[in-house]
Amino acid sequence: MEPIVLTRSQARKIILHAAGLSKKAQFGAGIEAVYKAIDHLGYVQLDTNYVVERAHHHALFARVPDYEPTWLAGLCENGDIFEYFTSDAGYLPTHEFRFSLPVMEAFQTQYNAPIKREADLMEQILDQVERDGAVMVGDFENDRQEASTGWWDWRPAKVALERLYLEGKLMIKRNSTFQKVYHLPLDVIPADTDQSMPAPEEYAQYVIRRTLGALGISSVKEMAWRSRRVKGNLVKKELEKMLQNGDVHFVNVEGIKGPLYMLSGTDINVSTTEEVFILSPFDILNVFRFRLKEFFDFDYQIECFVPAPKRKYGYFSLPILSGEKFIARMDAKADRKQKLLIIHNLHFEEVDIDEKTIDKFVDALKDYIIFNKCRDITFKKSNNSDLLAIISERFLD
Repeated sequence: MEPIVLTRSQARKIILHAAGLSKKAQFGAGIEAVYKAIDHLGYVQLDTNYVVERAHHHALFARVPDYEPTWLAGLCENGDIFEYFTSDAGYLPTHEFRFSLPVMEAFQTQYNAPIKREADLMEQILDQVERDGAVMVGDFENDRQEASTGWWDWRPAKVALERLYLEGKLMIKRNSTFQKVYHLPLDVIPADTDQSMPAPEEYAQYVIRRTLGALGISSVKEMAWRSRRVKGNLVKKELEKMLQNGDVHFVNVEGIKGPLYMLSGTDINVSTTEEVFILSPFDILNVFRFRLKEFFDFDYQIECFVPAPKRKYGYFSLPILSGEKFIARMDAKADRKQKLLIIHNLHFEEVDIDEKTIDKFVDALKDYIIFNKCRDITFKKSNNSDLLAIISERFLD
């Protein structure tokens, strides 16, 4: 079968539509739209960074303009979605719960077995949850025997709880302050949920379909990222089968090295509007830096993991998308006591930005201020003083 040949602009539009960012409110409004977005993407990454509103809320707000953070908790409580660690921690639709089982099994069988002390503690905690109900880390005394050596140097109870969670023996719900509460799976997953283990071939096909469904166009690298917890998976083998069966097509995109793939039936003539989206660094569109560079000519890196002296744009720089191009990145922080959104650095890309785009950016900023429970905004610096002056003036009108 001949490859489908696309221009980079066509490819960008397909990618944006798959990401739910081809137009404003692509999934509609209300809590139903939140579920549609999660079900379409198959996975919304969770992150605890609270410099601005957390990444999972941010990703959903970008797609559902009337989004309320309580809706996500409501979907979890109703059993429509659940939290788990597949490629990363995130929210997934419960009707696909069975496809998390290979990952849970992998954590049990493919990673280092716990030492006896850890295994004993895991058994004790599991017995306690079965007997007395859900627990939190704070329910256990500080059982650390040596001084902490850093952020990820968890004490034994935390290690045991997380291992039970990764192995699927406990599951997580979040309380009102976003702390983890560890439950038995039967208290989280509805009883009528299919919990049959998928065959390796079925799991691999699921990964392929979910990756291509959320990304639009993809290389094997992104599929491997999604399935990396399950060692020895059959993604490459099943991809070949799906190509032969016509379920997946090769794609040639001008100026981009392949091989690239796309699901059969994908609309290659989708359009995008010129809406402006303020995106999270952990948005599905942004997590693969090489894709941003190849398809959008946007060289992006989240710098909260970069030593301060080496940062170019700021601690938590948010990509700003207009239509099918990135126009800026914005290092922001919400001062919740002062109810002030602080823009430490607004760095504009070397692209043309017209008056209409500026107006839409200002509107997006105003919505983002409210989303972060702030009332006002202040700008510290920018690489384009003229544009910054225009934008600042719009907030004075």
